[in-house]
Amino acid sequence: MKRLLLLTAALLLSAGCNRPAPEQASTAAPPKAATSAAPPAAPAATAGTPSAAAAKSPSLKVTTITGLAYDLAAHRGKWVVVNFWATWCGPCLKEMPELSALDAMREHIEVIGLAYEDIKPEEMAAFLKVHPVVYPVAIVDVYAPPADFASPRGLPMTYLIAPDGTVAKQFLGPVTAKDIEAAVAAAGGPKPA
Repeated sequence: MKRLLLLTAALLLSAGCNRPAPEQASTAAPPKAATSAAPPAAPAATAGTPSAAAAKSPSLKVTTITGLAYDLAAHRGKWVVVNFWATWCGPCLKEMPELSALDAMREHIEVIGLAYEDIKPEEMAAFLKVHPVVYPVAIVDVYAPPADFASPRGLPMTYLIAPDGTVAKQFLGPVTAKDIEAAVAAAGGPKPA
């Protein structure tokens, strides 16, 4: 019975996209030392509750595909949804319109999309013409993802950042606006209307 439960749990967790990152080329920079590596993602059983290490205020500075600088610290005072995704990920594409609507309709919630794939900015711009969103999108280097966020174990991977800059919750797999608004309310933010 235990094996059946574990197998069922494993299958449910694999519902998101689990395409592995490309193998690191031998000419690429060597991996960071263990002391400077991002904290590991929380185990699947506690993926909704950030660990003590993940609860710190993560830093995120990226350039969006429109060429604008994005600094997570500049968005303190708001709830920020940091969404790791990829163009090849079906569940990622399914959640994009809902995340876009959430960003547009809720003044206290903002979204930043981090494309976790090897894609050229022109290709991403063309993709976003077909799949438009109102929130900013940046392409992150799969070989050197943002240091304060764990490398995604699967996609989509979403972090909810509280107004004080700490990680309030993380989601592995598809997320809905209702999930995010419930997490905001559970963490002391405004309740959904």
